[in-house]
Amino acid sequence: MPASQASELLQENHEKHHIFFNASGFHNHIAHHILTLYALGASPKIMQKQYDNQKSAQRPPQPVDDEVIKDLHDYKKFHKYLGNERYYHDYLVFFEGEIDKKGYEAVINEYVLRGDKRANDMFVRMHAGFLHPMIHLGFGVEFKQPAIIAEALAQAAVHDAWIGPFLLGAEKAAETTGTGKNLVNLLDDIRADKNLSEAAHWDDGNKIRDGILVRAPNEAIKYASQWKVGKHELMEKNAEMTNAVVYYTGGAQHPPKLVKYDFYYMHCVNCSIFYDGLLEQTWISDENKARLLEWKGRLDLCMYASRRSPQPLVDEILNYKPTRPEDSWADIFDRVRNHPDDGHASKLVRALAHGEQLCKGHDNDQRFRIKDRMWLQLGHMAIDSVESPGKTWVRSAGFSEAWTDFEDRPRAQL
Repeated sequence: MPASQASELLQENHEKHHIFFNASGFHNHIAHHILTLYALGASPKIMQKQYDNQKSAQRPPQPVDDEVIKDLHDYKKFHKYLGNERYYHDYLVFFEGEIDKKGYEAVINEYVLRGDKRANDMFVRMHAGFLHPMIHLGFGVEFKQPAIIAEALAQAAVHDAWIGPFLLGAEKAAETTGTGKNLVNLLDDIRADKNLSEAAHWDDGNKIRDGILVRAPNEAIKYASQWKVGKHELMEKNAEMTNAVVYYTGGAQHPPKLVKYDFYYMHCVNCSIFYDGLLEQTWISDENKARLLEWKGRLDLCMYASRRSPQPLVDEILNYKPTRPEDSWADIFDRVRNHPDDGHASKLVRALAHGEQLCKGHDNDQRFRIKDRMWLQLGHMAIDSVESPGKTWVRSAGFSEAWTDFEDRPRAQL
C-alpha cells in the first residue's frame, strides 16, 4: 500500500476538523499516529482502529474570515494575526491556497526559510510548542502531503514566539564563538553550570519560558551558540544530534523508580527522525539545511537544561532487563502498533529504531554515547514503559518531585 493511501484515513480530519487541540497548542496527533503506524507496517485495520480511538478528541474549526485571508496576502499585514489560535483556520486556508498555486516546496522556502523578517518569525514559531510544528512539517515532507504541510505552517503561525530571543540570540552569538563544540560535551558543560542547570524551578509554569529564559538567558545562549553545523558536514552532524538527544532522553532515569521516558525530552527524539528527509530535499539549500540542524541542536540543549539537566545514566540502559528480552525490533513494532496510544509511543519507537541505523559506523566516536545493542535496549525500555501500569511518561525527569507518583521497580528488575 503506498503512503498516499495511509493519508486517506485523515481525509475526514482535514475536511471537517483540521486540528487536534490540547493545552500545549494545535497538535494533529491523529495525523502523526496514522502515518507512523503506516511506517511501522500497520495494517489498514489497525490504522482505522487507532484513528477511531482518537477522533473524538477533534474539535470543529473556527469560521474563515475573508478579510483576514486578504490581509495574509499582504506582506505588511501578515504578522497581525500571528500567535492567536483564533486564526488557525484562516492561516490554514491561506497556506492551502498558496501551496495550490506555488507548490509546497516554494511555500516553505518563502514563508519559513527565506531569511527575511517574516520568514525568520515563522522559523522561530516552527520551533515552538515543543517542536510540534516541525514534527508536523516533517511528516508532511516525508509523505509528500501538502495538506499536512499547510497544517504545519498554520500551527506555527498561531504558536507564540517567546523562544525567538534564545534561538536568534544563539545564532547571532555563534558568529563569534570560534570553531564550536560537540553536543555531548555541551551537555556536560550545561550540567556543570549551576546557574543554568538549576535555573528552572519545579513550580515554573513553563520551565523554558519562565525558568531558563528568565534566570539564565545569557548562559543558555552561550552554550547553544557553540553548536555549529557546516554545510559540508550535514549527515555527520545529523547523526550526532540524534545520538545526543537519545543519550540524554534514555539516560534520564531515577533508580529505583520504574523506567520511564521524559515527556518533554521524548519530543526532541521524535522530531529527530525528520532531519534525514529534510537533508535529502534538493529544494532546500545547504545553508538552510545547516541552519535547521543548528536550531534543532540548540533547542535540544535548552530543553535538556530546562528539566534540571539530569546526568544521563548509561548503565540504566546497558543493564536494563526487558519484560520480553527475546523480542526483536519487529516484535516491538507489533506491540506498539497495537498499543492504545495517542501516537507518542509509536513515534518514539520508530525514532529509536531509525537512530540505530543512522548512527551505525560511529561506535568508536566519543561524541556518540549510544552504541550497538543499547539501541534495542532503548526500544525495550520504551515499549515496556508505556505498557506498564500507572502514568505513561515522567514530566521533567531531572526534578525528584517528578518521580513522586511512580512506584519502585520490582525486585527482579533491580
